[in-house]
Amino acid sequence: MRTMTKQNRKGKLSLATVAALAAGSMLLAGCSGSGAGQATKDPAHFTITANSDKPSGPIDSITWAIYAEPASLDYTHAFDYPDNQVLANVCDSLLRWNSDLSLSPGLAEKYSNPTPTTWVYEIRPGVKFHDGTTLEAKDVVASLERHINPEVGSYWAAVYQDVKSIKQTGPMEVTVTTTKPDSQFNTYMGASPGTIESAATLAKDGANYGNPSAGVNCTGPFSLASWNSGTGITLKKFNDYWDPALTAKADQVKFVFLPDSNARVNALKSGEVDGSWQVPSNAIDQLQASGQGKVLFGTNTAVVSEIVGNTEGVLGDPRVRQALLMALDRKGLVQAAEQGYATVTNALTTKSSWVGVNADVLDKAFSGLKSYDYDLPAAKKLIADAGAAGKPVTIVSSNITPGMAITAQAFGAAATSLGLKPTLQTVSPDKYTSLFTDPAARKGIDLFTTSWYTSSPDPLDMYGVLRTGDFSNYGNWSNKEFDTVINSAIETMDVNERAAKTAQGQKITNDQLPWLPLYETPNTVWLGKKITGLAPSVNFLYYPWAATLGAK
Repeated sequence: MRTMTKQNRKGKLSLATVAALAAGSMLLAGCSGSGAGQATKDPAHFTITANSDKPSGPIDSITWAIYAEPASLDYTHAFDYPDNQVLANVCDSLLRWNSDLSLSPGLAEKYSNPTPTTWVYEIRPGVKFHDGTTLEAKDVVASLERHINPEVGSYWAAVYQDVKSIKQTGPMEVTVTTTKPDSQFNTYMGASPGTIESAATLAKDGANYGNPSAGVNCTGPFSLASWNSGTGITLKKFNDYWDPALTAKADQVKFVFLPDSNARVNALKSGEVDGSWQVPSNAIDQLQASGQGKVLFGTNTAVVSEIVGNTEGVLGDPRVRQALLMALDRKGLVQAAEQGYATVTNALTTKSSWVGVNADVLDKAFSGLKSYDYDLPAAKKLIADAGAAGKPVTIVSSNITPGMAITAQAFGAAATSLGLKPTLQTVSPDKYTSLFTDPAARKGIDLFTTSWYTSSPDPLDMYGVLRTGDFSNYGNWSNKEFDTVINSAIETMDVNERAAKTAQGQKITNDQLPWLPLYETPNTVWLGKKITGLAPSVNFLYYPWAATLGAK
């Protein structure tokens, strides 16, 4: 069992120690020289769990910790872990994203693609909103149309960029027509772009919709009982939920906002909090040994990467981006930042996100990618060839997890070793979240870390955002060859043909590094000793996971 003293030393590395990491030394005992895709620390051998034990019965209340307050519960602005893990229990989408990352019917009991440019949704009858009114086709039209309304400013507008019309075409039927074949539109109907709200509520609340004062009125297994800004959100069981299989077992769920990772872990160990997603990796071993619950590891689609937030500065030259990755010992970073609970990767997607793709197509997509192994002399040559020595680099981090700070420090040390002039900044979790939605917040920032998950069962959810001008193309990277191949993939309906084209785009990003891929982590969740009944998959961002939790 690790002591807190040892844990603190690993959670707060000195710049000198991180410099050693950037210089290629293995920081921790037991670190092997295994290649990319292999676990690098024996204690990190973890088992992916499909589901925890079934509950013995209902439970009065569950307390759940999240690392930041949701920025909004407006589904058009739900774009991060805090927002989505709450909203997933309150609002339903047309489709459901299941724990095996497949899609199945949700509020749309049937859907079809009768022509290359139409998607038809048959809406489930008898569904109730939390205010007691009944779901109708007009509610679906109003909900989806908000994504194409510039006054709303949907963060998911790119999903709808090829949509020509959204119309009611039957008593309980809605047809979406696109300007060209779009394989991706339907895959997002299991996430925020497919969320359905009452048309009357949207009209009544207007610009206040989804904020603490107005809240939301959806069809999920829980309704929003209260939202106390800065403190927490409470959900209560909705007794008229349409799906008996997901009727909530808990009478209420209380979300508490705990931005400090140490405070979050202490609350879990003490039993003050029953559960939490995204367990800080430096706390996994001590939590497992505490006897107060258990950490579960589930399927994930997230890759931890360093986003290049500015391609007009020194990082606009791909040689500088390549040099930074080659000046960093990513195997050592996995040990220092994630305590070994991760694997190095050279791609911006996980294989798990390529759902339904044949094994040979999938293998080709990941074979032959450049590995960018640690090679400081070669990295320095790239910097010299680019004439980048002495140029400034601004790196931003937050205290969301200890690993995030360690990653920023490692990049700072790597930049220094290359003769660049790094500046490290630390911001609060809420300000860090704004980097992903507010261009003004990113001004002057060259690098920041992301654990980027896909929101659909297709890798184009990742690569689509790197097209020229996309909302999430944070550094304004532009590559015509990449745009052409990804746009062609989006128009390809056959899953394997589409994957082959996507693989071409993946190889371009592996060469050009608009984002710097670091490592994959499993999805983690802590379940205290009072509760059980959860699938620890990344689908928790869009699936009513809290409804499955009950008494142990």
